[in-house]
Amino acid sequence: MTAKSERQAARGSMAAYHQEQLGQLLTHVSDALDDSRSGRLDAFEVDRVLFQYSRAAEELWKFCTLDDVEFAASLVHRSSPLTGGSAAPSSSTDHPARASPRVADIRNSACRLRD
Repeated sequence: MTAKSERQAARGSMAAYHQEQLGQLLTHVSDALDDSRSGRLDAFEVDRVLFQYSRAAEELWKFCTLDDVEFAASLVHRSSPLTGGSAAPSSSTDHPARASPRVADIRNSACRLRD
């Protein structure tokens, strides 16, 4: 393969990965909204999920648009169970974990502010 065709293949791989990961993140948001409608989550808990989605989507975008697309694609390829890699996400590809709020419990913090 030529360098150009390798970059194109890596870009295609990263685009597919980005779309797949965004779909998973949106599933979390959808589940939270469904739980809110059924009364299992309150507005603060849904807000926490939306905040985490926003940060995770930002981390995912940064990862998927690295200058070295071949390197990013190799990380994704190595961590994918479909390609024989480890099923556990690496720290560089676990976007929801990297986007977790730094405050342990945002809801309790918000409640303290109201008191």
